[in-house]
Amino acid sequence: MNSFRIILVGCGAMSHIWVDYVQNKKDATIVALVDINEESARKVAERFQLDVPFFYSVAEAASKTNANLVFNTTIPKVHKEVTLEAFHHHCDVICEKPMATSLDDAKQLVSAAKKYNRFYAIMQNRRYSYSIRSLREQLSNGIIGDQQSLHADFFLAPHFGGFRDAMESPLIIDMAIHTFDQARFISGSDAVSVYCHEYNPKGSWYSGAANAYCIFEMSNGSVFTYNGSWCAEGAPTSWDASWRIVGTKGTAIWDGSEQVYYETIQANQGQPFLHEYESREIEVNTSGNEGHHRSLDDMFLALENGEKAETDCEDNVESMKMVFAAIESAKTGERVIIK
Repeated sequence: MNSFRIILVGCGAMSHIWVDYVQNKKDATIVALVDINEESARKVAERFQLDVPFFYSVAEAASKTNANLVFNTTIPKVHKEVTLEAFHHHCDVICEKPMATSLDDAKQLVSAAKKYNRFYAIMQNRRYSYSIRSLREQLSNGIIGDQQSLHADFFLAPHFGGFRDAMESPLIIDMAIHTFDQARFISGSDAVSVYCHEYNPKGSWYSGAANAYCIFEMSNGSVFTYNGSWCAEGAPTSWDASWRIVGTKGTAIWDGSEQVYYETIQANQGQPFLHEYESREIEVNTSGNEGHHRSLDDMFLALENGEKAETDCEDNVESMKMVFAAIESAKTGERVIIK
């Protein structure tokens, strides 16, 4: 019998990469599909040749399959409901981001994971690219000295349709969570305050605010700025944003894709008005998986070893705090302290 007997809850397009991963993992198998729409489940079963039962609830699926793990790939507004139901039926949970649609709900889920002694980790695949992990490693080695500031620009124009178009703060809740989490990962610190201006520009196809500018103070003394739009047609950035990290000895640049380098002052220049700089590429380690698969590798390894994953709920709630503090700041027009 396989070690991991998985219920897939939520059979939309997002679930496909999760199923693909499991089909290449010898000690894991999908034992049931759960969705409010049986047709969605049928399409997933056909696509991946899954001969497994369909259910409308986690409770029924868990009781009839002896499952021990739930993949929660539902839409954000039901993440809490599905996760709690999984805990109640003795299943660990790996969940798509965001953990929940409110900070109170996120905190309740963290408490519930402790109460039921369940493994609960969140998919933050954008901290698992080859480039960002190589960048973080070199920054921790002091290549640009102590970090003073981090700056992320995010400009894309996806026409999703569906739930995102109707969200009150689609950019911050559904996408900026990734960039905020990346900032924590790169800096190795948490946010302590934020000021955010959020708005919906002319021509936006979203009901809620699709643009935001945020200024975070971080616990290591640096400042993180986020300038983002989800309705900026033309000259798009990477989905991983475009980054500038300024340190006491130089600056690192990551275009969100494969370009990663840093510049430091050339030696023996005296005190010119503007220094000359020496540029060096950061060698990117491309061993192993990246993205969703690397994140799932990390989570399954943690499960096997009885440890917490890098994106365990207790860590990920710090990224959630950034999201909801930013929204609060945008509503009040004031700087918000993050406790």
